[in-house]
Amino acid sequence: MTSTPLHLGIALDGAGWHPAAWREPNSRPADLFAPGYWTDLVADAQRGLLDYVSIDDSLAVPGVRSDPPGAVDRVRARLDAHLIAARVAPVTRHIGLIPTVTTTHTEPFHVSKSIATLDYTSRGRAGWQVRISGTAAEAGHFGRREIREATAAQVASREFPEQVYELFEEAADAVEVARRLWDSWEDDAEIRDVATRRFIDRNKLHYIDFQGRFFSVRGPSITPRPPQGQPVVTALAHAPLVYEFAARAADLVFVTPGRAAGPEPILEQVASAAARVGRAGEPLRVHADLVVFLDTDRETASQRLARLNESAEFLSDAAIFAGSAADLADLLIDWSDRGIDGFRLRPGVAVDDLAAIVDRLVPALQRRGVFRTAYPDTSLRGLLGLPTTVPNRYATV
Repeated sequence: MTSTPLHLGIALDGAGWHPAAWREPNSRPADLFAPGYWTDLVADAQRGLLDYVSIDDSLAVPGVRSDPPGAVDRVRARLDAHLIAARVAPVTRHIGLIPTVTTTHTEPFHVSKSIATLDYTSRGRAGWQVRISGTAAEAGHFGRREIREATAAQVASREFPEQVYELFEEAADAVEVARRLWDSWEDDAEIRDVATRRFIDRNKLHYIDFQGRFFSVRGPSITPRPPQGQPVVTALAHAPLVYEFAARAADLVFVTPGRAAGPEPILEQVASAAARVGRAGEPLRVHADLVVFLDTDRETASQRLARLNESAEFLSDAAIFAGSAADLADLLIDWSDRGIDGFRLRPGVAVDDLAAIVDRLVPALQRRGVFRTAYPDTSLRGLLGLPTTVPNRYATV
Protein backbone atom coordinates (compact mmCIF):
# COMPACT_ATOMS: atom_id res chain seq x y z
CA MET A 1 0.00 0.00 0.00
CA THR A 2 1.19 3.50 -0.79
CA SER A 3 2.45 5.35 2.27
CA THR A 4 0.93 8.71 1.28
CA PRO A 5 -2.65 9.65 0.28
CA LEU A 6 -3.26 9.84 -3.44
CA HIS A 7 -3.85 13.15 -5.17
CA LEU A 8 -6.45 12.88 -7.88
CA GLY A 9 -7.66 15.41 -10.44
CA ILE A 10 -9.82 15.40 -13.55
CA ALA A 11 -9.02 16.94 -16.94
CA LEU A 12 -12.17 18.22 -18.61
CA ASP A 13 -12.35 18.86 -22.34
CA GLY A 14 -15.70 19.15 -24.10
CA ALA A 15 -17.69 15.92 -24.15
CA GLY A 16 -14.63 13.87 -23.23
CA TRP A 17 -11.25 12.97 -24.67
CA HIS A 18 -12.51 10.49 -27.26
CA PRO A 19 -13.57 12.32 -30.44
CA ALA A 20 -16.80 10.30 -30.60
CA ALA A 21 -17.72 11.01 -26.97
CA TRP A 22 -20.26 13.69 -27.87
CA ARG A 23 -22.45 11.08 -29.57
CA GLU A 24 -22.84 8.90 -26.47
CA PRO A 25 -26.39 8.78 -25.05
CA ASN A 26 -25.51 10.58 -21.78
CA SER A 27 -23.20 13.22 -23.28
CA ARG A 28 -25.61 16.18 -23.57
CA PRO A 29 -24.15 17.65 -26.80
CA ALA A 30 -26.85 20.34 -26.83
CA ASP A 31 -25.55 21.56 -23.45
CA LEU A 32 -21.81 21.66 -24.21
CA PHE A 33 -21.81 25.46 -24.34
CA ALA A 34 -24.30 25.96 -21.51
CA PRO A 35 -23.18 26.74 -17.94
CA GLY A 36 -25.21 23.93 -16.42
CA TYR A 37 -23.17 21.28 -18.20
CA TRP A 38 -19.95 22.55 -16.65
CA THR A 39 -21.34 23.18 -13.18
CA ASP A 40 -22.79 19.64 -13.19
CA LEU A 41 -19.44 18.09 -14.17
CA VAL A 42 -17.45 20.00 -11.59
CA ALA A 43 -20.06 19.37 -8.89
CA ASP A 44 -19.77 15.66 -9.68
CA ALA A 45 -15.98 15.83 -9.33
CA GLN A 46 -16.37 17.65 -6.02
CA ARG A 47 -18.83 14.95 -4.88
CA GLY A 48 -15.95 12.54 -5.37
CA LEU A 49 -13.69 14.66 -3.10
CA LEU A 50 -11.16 15.13 -5.92
CA ASP A 51 -8.29 17.60 -5.61
CA TYR A 52 -9.02 19.62 -8.74
CA VAL A 53 -10.49 19.84 -12.19
CA SER A 54 -8.42 21.28 -15.00
CA ILE A 55 -10.25 22.77 -17.98
CA ASP A 56 -8.54 22.42 -21.32
CA ASP A 57 -8.28 25.32 -23.75
CA SER A 58 -6.30 26.59 -26.70
CA LEU A 59 -6.55 29.30 -29.31
CA ALA A 60 -7.03 26.64 -31.98
CA VAL A 61 -10.01 24.55 -33.01
CA PRO A 62 -10.10 21.40 -30.82
CA GLY A 63 -8.55 18.34 -32.37
CA VAL A 64 -5.17 16.88 -33.23
CA ARG A 65 -2.85 17.27 -36.17
CA SER A 66 -3.93 13.98 -37.66
CA ASP A 67 -7.62 14.92 -37.80
CA PRO A 68 -8.93 14.91 -41.38
CA PRO A 69 -9.04 18.48 -42.76
CA GLY A 70 -12.49 19.92 -42.35
CA ALA A 71 -13.72 16.99 -40.26
CA VAL A 72 -17.20 17.68 -38.94
CA ASP A 73 -17.80 14.46 -37.00
CA ARG A 74 -16.27 15.76 -33.77
CA VAL A 75 -16.66 18.78 -31.48
CA ARG A 76 -15.06 21.72 -33.27
CA ALA A 77 -15.58 24.57 -30.81
CA ARG A 78 -14.90 25.32 -27.15
CA LEU A 79 -15.64 27.87 -24.44
CA ASP A 80 -12.99 29.93 -22.65
CA ALA A 81 -11.52 27.82 -19.83
CA HIS A 82 -10.92 30.71 -17.45
CA LEU A 83 -14.46 31.96 -17.84
CA ILE A 84 -15.83 28.46 -17.22
CA ALA A 85 -13.79 28.34 -14.00
CA ALA A 86 -15.13 31.77 -13.03
CA ARG A 87 -18.68 30.52 -13.58
CA VAL A 88 -18.11 27.37 -11.56
CA ALA A 89 -16.24 28.99 -8.66
CA PRO A 90 -19.21 30.46 -6.72
CA VAL A 91 -21.22 27.22 -6.87
CA THR A 92 -18.45 24.96 -5.56
CA ARG A 93 -16.66 25.03 -2.24
CA HIS A 94 -13.69 22.69 -2.04
CA ILE A 95 -12.37 21.52 -5.39
CA GLY A 96 -9.46 23.26 -7.14
CA LEU A 97 -10.07 24.97 -10.49
CA ILE A 98 -7.23 24.97 -13.02
CA PRO A 99 -8.04 26.63 -16.35
CA THR A 100 -5.61 26.50 -19.26
CA VAL A 101 -4.44 29.95 -20.37
CA THR A 102 -1.92 30.43 -23.16
CA THR A 103 1.00 32.81 -22.76
CA THR A 104 1.85 33.31 -26.44
CA HIS A 105 -0.71 35.90 -27.49
CA THR A 106 -1.75 37.19 -24.07
CA GLU A 107 -0.19 39.75 -21.77
CA PRO A 108 1.06 38.47 -18.39
CA PHE A 109 -0.47 41.47 -16.62
CA HIS A 110 -3.93 40.40 -17.83
CA VAL A 111 -3.32 36.73 -16.96
CA SER A 112 -1.99 37.62 -13.50
CA LYS A 113 -5.06 39.73 -12.79
CA SER A 114 -7.54 37.12 -14.06
CA ILE A 115 -6.01 34.21 -12.12
CA ALA A 116 -5.83 36.38 -8.99
CA THR A 117 -9.50 37.23 -9.46
CA LEU A 118 -10.36 33.53 -9.81
CA ASP A 119 -8.50 32.90 -6.57
CA TYR A 120 -10.72 35.49 -4.88
CA THR A 121 -14.00 34.23 -6.36
CA SER A 122 -13.11 30.62 -5.53
CA ARG A 123 -11.77 31.54 -2.07
CA GLY A 124 -8.30 30.11 -2.61
CA ARG A 125 -8.84 27.35 -5.15
CA ALA A 126 -7.30 28.82 -8.32
CA GLY A 127 -4.61 27.28 -10.46
CA TRP A 128 -3.26 27.95 -13.94
CA GLN A 129 -2.20 25.48 -16.61
CA VAL A 130 0.30 27.37 -18.74
CA ARG A 131 0.31 26.64 -22.46
CA ILE A 132 2.08 28.07 -25.46
CA SER A 133 0.34 28.60 -28.81
CA GLY A 134 2.73 27.23 -31.41
CA THR A 135 0.76 27.20 -34.63
CA ALA A 136 0.53 29.65 -37.52
CA ALA A 137 -3.27 29.48 -37.40
CA GLU A 138 -3.32 30.69 -33.80
CA ALA A 139 -0.96 33.54 -34.66
CA GLY A 140 -3.26 34.42 -37.54
CA HIS A 141 -6.08 35.14 -35.10
CA PHE A 142 -4.10 38.11 -33.83
CA GLY A 143 -1.93 39.26 -36.72
CA ARG A 144 0.83 40.58 -34.46
CA ARG A 145 3.54 37.99 -35.07
CA GLU A 146 4.42 35.07 -37.31
CA ILE A 147 4.80 31.55 -35.94
CA ARG A 148 6.77 28.98 -37.91
CA GLU A 149 5.25 25.92 -36.35
CA ALA A 150 7.01 22.63 -35.77
CA THR A 151 6.35 19.90 -38.30
CA ALA A 152 4.72 16.64 -37.30
CA ALA A 153 8.11 14.93 -37.68
CA GLN A 154 9.77 17.47 -35.37
CA VAL A 155 7.04 17.03 -32.78
CA ALA A 156 7.40 13.25 -32.96
CA SER A 157 11.21 13.39 -32.68
CA ARG A 158 11.14 16.10 -29.97
CA GLU A 159 13.66 18.06 -32.08
CA PHE A 160 11.92 21.41 -32.03
CA PRO A 161 12.80 24.46 -34.14
CA GLU A 162 14.40 27.41 -32.40
CA GLN A 163 11.13 29.34 -32.26
CA VAL A 164 9.57 26.70 -30.00
CA TYR A 165 12.42 27.26 -27.54
CA GLU A 166 11.69 31.00 -27.73
CA LEU A 167 8.00 30.42 -27.01
CA PHE A 168 8.89 28.52 -23.83
CA GLU A 169 11.40 31.23 -22.87
CA GLU A 170 8.61 33.75 -23.31
CA ALA A 171 6.24 31.55 -21.27
CA ALA A 172 8.78 31.34 -18.43
CA ASP A 173 9.07 35.13 -18.42
CA ALA A 174 5.26 35.45 -18.47
CA VAL A 175 4.94 33.23 -15.40
CA GLU A 176 7.70 35.15 -13.62
CA VAL A 177 5.90 38.42 -14.33
CA ALA A 178 2.60 36.99 -13.06
CA ARG A 179 4.24 35.67 -9.90
CA ARG A 180 5.89 39.02 -9.17
CA LEU A 181 2.60 40.85 -9.77
CA TRP A 182 0.84 38.49 -7.32
CA ASP A 183 3.46 39.55 -4.77
CA SER A 184 3.33 43.25 -5.64
CA TRP A 185 0.77 43.86 -2.90
CA GLU A 186 1.80 42.85 0.61
CA ASP A 187 -0.85 40.83 2.44
CA ASP A 188 -1.72 43.72 4.76
CA ALA A 189 -1.60 46.47 2.13
CA GLU A 190 -5.34 47.05 2.41
CA ILE A 191 -6.11 49.21 5.46
CA ARG A 192 -9.77 50.10 4.77
CA ASP A 193 -9.67 52.77 7.51
CA VAL A 194 -12.71 54.94 6.97
CA ALA A 195 -11.76 57.37 9.75
CA THR A 196 -8.38 58.21 8.21
CA ARG A 197 -9.72 57.89 4.64
CA ARG A 198 -6.93 55.43 3.79
CA PHE A 199 -7.91 52.30 1.84
CA ILE A 200 -4.38 51.13 1.16
CA ASP A 201 -0.94 51.57 2.63
CA ARG A 202 0.99 52.83 -0.39
CA ASN A 203 4.25 51.69 1.16
CA LYS A 204 3.09 48.08 0.91
CA LEU A 205 2.60 48.21 -2.87
CA HIS A 206 5.70 47.49 -4.93
CA TYR A 207 6.94 48.06 -8.44
CA ILE A 208 8.15 44.79 -9.93
CA ASP A 209 10.30 46.49 -12.61
CA PHE A 210 10.64 43.31 -14.68
CA GLN A 211 12.94 43.78 -17.67
CA GLY A 212 13.29 40.81 -20.03
CA ARG A 213 13.60 39.90 -23.66
CA PHE A 214 9.84 39.68 -24.16
CA PHE A 215 8.31 41.93 -21.50
CA SER A 216 9.03 45.09 -19.59
CA VAL A 217 6.45 45.32 -16.82
CA ARG A 218 6.61 47.88 -14.05
CA GLY A 219 3.60 47.01 -11.90
CA PRO A 220 2.28 46.93 -9.29
CA SER A 221 -0.85 44.92 -9.99
CA ILE A 222 -4.22 46.55 -9.58
CA THR A 223 -5.53 43.39 -7.85
CA PRO A 224 -4.52 42.67 -4.24
CA ARG A 225 -2.39 39.62 -3.50
CA PRO A 226 -4.50 36.46 -4.08
CA PRO A 227 -5.77 34.48 -1.07
CA GLN A 228 -3.23 31.71 -1.75
CA GLY A 229 -0.44 34.24 -2.18
CA GLN A 230 0.72 32.27 -5.20
CA PRO A 231 -2.01 30.32 -7.07
CA VAL A 232 -0.84 26.90 -8.27
CA VAL A 233 1.02 27.03 -11.60
CA THR A 234 0.98 23.86 -13.72
CA ALA A 235 2.12 22.68 -17.14
CA LEU A 236 1.64 19.63 -19.35
CA ALA A 237 4.98 18.27 -20.58
CA HIS A 238 6.10 15.53 -22.94
CA ALA A 239 9.75 16.39 -23.61
CA PRO A 240 12.91 17.54 -21.80
CA LEU A 241 12.46 21.09 -23.12
CA VAL A 242 9.08 21.33 -21.39
CA TYR A 243 10.26 19.50 -18.27
CA GLU A 244 12.87 22.27 -17.96
CA PHE A 245 10.20 24.93 -18.42
CA ALA A 246 8.04 23.29 -15.73
CA ALA A 247 11.02 23.01 -13.38
CA ARG A 248 11.72 26.73 -13.84
CA ALA A 249 8.19 28.06 -13.65
CA ALA A 250 5.64 25.59 -12.26
CA ASP A 251 4.56 24.00 -9.01
CA LEU A 252 3.18 20.89 -10.67
CA VAL A 253 3.83 19.16 -14.00
CA PHE A 254 1.48 16.77 -15.79
CA VAL A 255 3.36 13.97 -17.54
CA THR A 256 2.34 11.07 -19.77
CA PRO A 257 4.08 7.79 -18.83
CA GLY A 258 3.45 4.74 -20.99
CA ARG A 259 1.85 1.64 -19.48
CA ALA A 260 4.71 -0.63 -20.52
CA ALA A 261 7.63 1.55 -19.37
CA GLY A 262 5.89 2.88 -16.27
CA PRO A 263 6.67 6.21 -14.62
CA GLU A 264 10.37 5.79 -13.82
CA PRO A 265 11.86 7.00 -17.15
CA ILE A 266 9.87 10.23 -17.09
CA LEU A 267 10.49 10.79 -13.38
CA GLU A 268 14.21 10.53 -14.10
CA GLN A 269 13.91 13.04 -16.96
CA VAL A 270 11.96 15.48 -14.79
CA ALA A 271 14.56 15.18 -12.01
CA SER A 272 17.38 15.75 -14.51
CA ALA A 273 15.60 18.79 -15.93
CA ALA A 274 15.15 20.23 -12.44
CA ALA A 275 18.86 19.75 -11.77
CA ARG A 276 19.86 21.41 -15.08
CA VAL A 277 17.84 24.54 -14.37
CA GLY A 278 18.94 24.65 -10.74
CA ARG A 279 15.49 24.37 -9.19
CA ALA A 280 15.72 24.94 -5.45
CA GLY A 281 13.22 24.93 -2.62
CA GLU A 282 9.91 23.17 -2.98
CA PRO A 283 10.20 20.14 -5.28
CA LEU A 284 8.20 20.05 -8.51
CA ARG A 285 5.12 17.86 -8.04
CA VAL A 286 4.59 15.27 -10.79
CA HIS A 287 1.09 14.06 -11.71
CA ALA A 288 0.58 11.39 -14.38
CA ASP A 289 -2.12 11.81 -17.02
CA LEU A 290 -4.20 8.79 -18.00
CA VAL A 291 -7.17 8.60 -20.37
CA VAL A 292 -9.72 6.35 -18.70
CA PHE A 293 -12.62 4.24 -19.93
CA LEU A 294 -14.25 2.33 -17.06
CA ASP A 295 -16.58 -0.67 -17.06
CA THR A 296 -20.30 0.03 -16.85
CA ASP A 297 -23.16 -2.27 -15.89
CA ARG A 298 -23.93 -2.87 -19.57
CA GLU A 299 -20.49 -2.95 -21.24
CA THR A 300 -16.91 -3.58 -20.36
CA ALA A 301 -14.56 -0.66 -20.87
CA SER A 302 -12.85 -2.51 -23.72
CA GLN A 303 -16.20 -2.97 -25.46
CA ARG A 304 -17.01 0.71 -25.01
CA LEU A 305 -13.66 1.81 -26.37
CA ALA A 306 -13.86 -0.55 -29.35
CA ARG A 307 -17.34 0.73 -30.17
CA LEU A 308 -16.21 4.35 -29.94
CA ASN A 309 -13.17 3.64 -32.10
CA GLU A 310 -15.46 2.34 -34.84
CA SER A 311 -16.87 5.86 -35.07
CA ALA A 312 -13.67 7.90 -34.89
CA GLU A 313 -9.95 7.22 -34.69
CA PHE A 314 -8.56 8.09 -31.26
CA LEU A 315 -4.93 9.12 -30.91
CA SER A 316 -3.73 10.04 -27.44
CA ASP A 317 -0.54 11.53 -26.05
CA ALA A 318 -1.35 9.90 -22.70
CA ALA A 319 -1.65 6.21 -21.90
CA ILE A 320 -5.14 4.75 -22.21
CA PHE A 321 -6.66 2.67 -19.44
CA ALA A 322 -9.75 0.57 -20.21
CA GLY A 323 -10.92 -1.72 -17.43
CA SER A 324 -12.52 -1.90 -14.01
CA ALA A 325 -12.31 0.65 -11.22
CA ALA A 326 -10.56 -1.92 -9.05
CA ASP A 327 -7.86 -2.50 -11.67
CA LEU A 328 -7.38 1.25 -12.11
CA ALA A 329 -7.05 1.65 -8.34
CA ASP A 330 -4.32 -1.00 -8.37
CA LEU A 331 -2.47 0.84 -11.17
CA LEU A 332 -2.65 4.21 -9.39
CA ILE A 333 -1.36 2.73 -6.14
CA ASP A 334 1.46 0.96 -7.98
CA TRP A 335 2.60 4.12 -9.79
CA SER A 336 2.25 6.13 -6.58
CA ASP A 337 4.57 3.67 -4.85
CA ARG A 338 6.99 4.15 -7.77
CA GLY A 339 7.25 7.90 -7.23
CA ILE A 340 4.28 9.62 -8.94
CA ASP A 341 2.83 12.37 -6.69
CA GLY A 342 -0.69 12.26 -8.12
CA PHE A 343 -2.86 11.56 -11.12
CA ARG A 344 -4.93 13.54 -13.55
CA LEU A 345 -7.56 11.35 -15.17
CA ARG A 346 -8.96 12.30 -18.56
CA PRO A 347 -12.48 10.83 -18.88
CA GLY A 348 -12.89 9.19 -22.29
CA VAL A 349 -16.58 10.16 -22.16
CA ALA A 350 -16.92 13.05 -19.72
CA VAL A 351 -20.33 12.34 -18.20
CA ASP A 352 -20.03 8.55 -18.06
CA ASP A 353 -16.43 8.12 -17.01
CA LEU A 354 -16.44 10.98 -14.50
CA ALA A 355 -19.46 9.35 -12.82
CA ALA A 356 -17.63 6.02 -12.80
CA ILE A 357 -14.53 7.64 -11.29
CA VAL A 358 -16.62 9.20 -8.53
CA ASP A 359 -18.92 6.25 -7.83
CA ARG A 360 -16.53 3.32 -8.38
CA LEU A 361 -12.88 4.36 -8.41
CA VAL A 362 -12.98 6.69 -5.40
CA PRO A 363 -14.72 4.11 -3.15
CA ALA A 364 -12.21 1.50 -4.33
CA LEU A 365 -9.35 3.80 -3.29
CA GLN A 366 -11.04 4.65 0.01
CA ARG A 367 -11.47 0.94 0.81
CA ARG A 368 -7.71 0.61 0.33
CA GLY A 369 -7.16 3.52 2.72
CA VAL A 370 -5.35 5.73 0.19
CA PHE A 371 -7.90 8.46 -0.52
CA ARG A 372 -9.64 11.04 1.64
CA THR A 373 -13.16 10.54 2.98
CA ALA A 374 -13.84 14.26 3.50
CA TYR A 375 -12.36 17.54 2.31
CA PRO A 376 -9.99 19.30 4.70
CA ASP A 377 -10.63 23.01 5.21
CA THR A 378 -7.79 24.27 3.05
CA SER A 379 -6.83 25.89 -0.24
CA LEU A 380 -5.83 24.17 -3.48
CA ARG A 381 -2.22 24.48 -2.37
CA GLY A 382 -3.16 22.69 0.84
CA LEU A 383 -5.04 19.93 -1.00
CA LEU A 384 -1.94 19.29 -3.12
CA GLY A 385 0.44 19.26 -0.15
CA LEU A 386 2.11 22.52 -1.16
CA PRO A 387 3.03 25.09 1.52
CA THR A 388 -0.04 27.19 2.32
CA THR A 389 2.04 30.07 3.63
CA VAL A 390 4.04 31.61 0.80
CA PRO A 391 6.46 34.41 1.70
CA ASN A 392 6.02 37.64 -0.26
CA ARG A 393 9.31 38.53 -1.96
CA TYR A 394 8.71 42.23 -1.47
CA ALA A 395 7.50 42.24 2.12
CA THR A 396 9.65 43.98 4.69
CA VAL A 397 10.26 42.21 7.97
